[in-house]
Amino acid sequence: MAGRIGLLFSGQGAQQVGMGKDLSQQYAVAANLFSEADRQLQRPVSQIAFEGPIEQLTKTSNCQVALYVHGLALLAVLREELDRFEFCAAAGLSLGEFTAHAAGGTFDFSTGLRLVDARSRFMEEACAATEGAMAAFVGGEESLVREIARESDVDVANLNSPGQIVLSGETPKILAAVARAKERGIRRAVPLNVAGAFHSRLMESARTRLLPLLQSSDLRSPTVEVIANVTAAFAKEPDEIRRTLADQVTGSVRWVETINYLLDKVGCDLLVELGPGQVLAGLVARIRKGTKVISIESVETLRESLAAIR
Repeated sequence: MAGRIGLLFSGQGAQQVGMGKDLSQQYAVAANLFSEADRQLQRPVSQIAFEGPIEQLTKTSNCQVALYVHGLALLAVLREELDRFEFCAAAGLSLGEFTAHAAGGTFDFSTGLRLVDARSRFMEEACAATEGAMAAFVGGEESLVREIARESDVDVANLNSPGQIVLSGETPKILAAVARAKERGIRRAVPLNVAGAFHSRLMESARTRLLPLLQSSDLRSPTVEVIANVTAAFAKEPDEIRRTLADQVTGSVRWVETINYLLDKVGCDLLVELGPGQVLAGLVARIRKGTKVISIESVETLRESLAAIR
C-alpha cells in the first residue's frame, strides 16, 4: 500500500453524462449505491447520471446528488479491489466536502444523501429567488482580486489555485468586477455559466435552512481528518462539522490552503481524486507542482491506478 493517502472529492461542475455507468455494470457495490439513491429519493438518479441528458444532469438538484453517489461508489470499489485500502484524510470541493465526510465516517450514506439532496434544493431555490452570477479571475494577485471584490460589493467564492479566484454576487456587481479587473490588468476575467451566486451572501436562505437539518442529523467525529472548506483545517467535533458544512454554502472555498494542509500538516504523499474528469488534479498541480496525484473516474482509470495505490 502507498504511504499516507488523502482522498479528494469533486464539486459541482465536474459532472459528466455516463458517470458511474461502467462501475455499476461491473461492481455490485457501486450498483447498490445508485439503486439506494433512486429508492431513497424516489427519482431516477442513476438514469440521469448514466444517460443524461446533460441539461438534466447539470441541474443543481441532480448533479450534487449524482456526484455524491459517484464519489462513494468509486471508494466502495477501491475498497473491494484492495483488501486493506486505508487513507488518512479526505477533502472535497464545495459539495465534495459532504462526500468526504461520508467517506470519513461522519455520517452514513443515507444521511449524507438526505443532506446533499436538501442542500441542492435549498441552493437551487436560493438561485431562483436572486439575480446572481459568478466570474473567474485568472492571473491576478489575491490581494488585488480581494480589493476588486470589496469595491464591487461581491464575495470571494473560491480560492482554487494560485492566480485562479472566483467571485460571486449580484449579476450587475459581478459584471462591474469583471470590468474593473480588465482595467487593472488582470489577464482573464470571465463570467461563468452557473445557475447563481454560489458561496456568497445570496445563498443565506440556503444556509439557514440547511443548518437545522444538520443539527437534527446524526453526526460523529470522523475516523480520518476531513478538511473543512471554510477553515482549511480539520473539523473534528460534530457541532463544528455542522457549522462548517452550513457556513460553506455562503463562505469561501479555501482550496489552496486545503491542499497545503493535506500535504504539510497531515503529511499525505499521495492524493487520490475520486470523481469525473481531472479537475482537482489540475488544481493540485498548480498549487504544488510535483505532488503525486491520481484521478479515478471509471473502471478503466481505477484499474490503471491500482498498482500505484497498492
